[in-house]
Amino acid sequence: MEKLTLPLIIFGALGDSINPCAFAVLIFIVTFLIAIRKKGKKLLSIGFTYIFMIYITYFLAGVGLLSFVKQFKMSNWVYLFSSLAVMIAGLINIKDVFFSQKGFSLSIPDSKKSIIQKYIEKGTIPAAMILGILVSFLELPCTGGIYIAVLALLADQATLLQGIFYLLIYNLIFILPLVFILLLVYFSLSSETINDWRKKNQKWLRFTMGIVMISMGAVMLVIKFV
Repeated sequence: MEKLTLPLIIFGALGDSINPCAFAVLIFIVTFLIAIRKKGKKLLSIGFTYIFMIYITYFLAGVGLLSFVKQFKMSNWVYLFSSLAVMIAGLINIKDVFFSQKGFSLSIPDSKKSIIQKYIEKGTIPAAMILGILVSFLELPCTGGIYIAVLALLADQATLLQGIFYLLIYNLIFILPLVFILLLVYFSLSSETINDWRKKNQKWLRFTMGIVMISMGAVMLVIKFV
């Protein structure tokens, strides 16, 4: 299992990185910045601040949860729960592709979108910092399943220092698509074009996330208990 830890973490991070929730918020940010004539270095500084805050928030939350599980020796229970939970979350994601209006859904709650919009419209670096932290927690329904499974895997298979190293790698992979989107806009591809692509492919991004979740949970269970 230890030999599979890094490949599973990379696999999970790649699945988690195609996250329509984080994509949408970043695209809304850059679209608004362009609308109020904030381009070039200002656009990059605000965009990278948002992305960095997502990175640091996820990383610190992961280190805190990993330390908690390690300290209280709950890794076996957390491992089992997380493996099953990530598979259920994957099934819900796949359900959303075909029956998006029915039953429970994994997305940012509509009631919180006005809060996100308020900080987007400020168009400042401090607002981007708050937005990065806020979105990190609000998008947990979209991404939390994979991350919790990764934390359970690390709690079971790695020391705390190894886990911190793996979390640095995981969260770097997680934010790479956001960096890519920001640079595309900076180098003249319109935010409208990217947003149209996101809307067109949102269901299949969610479907892919669902497959990754189910696969990761199944592999964790098989290796641990079979």
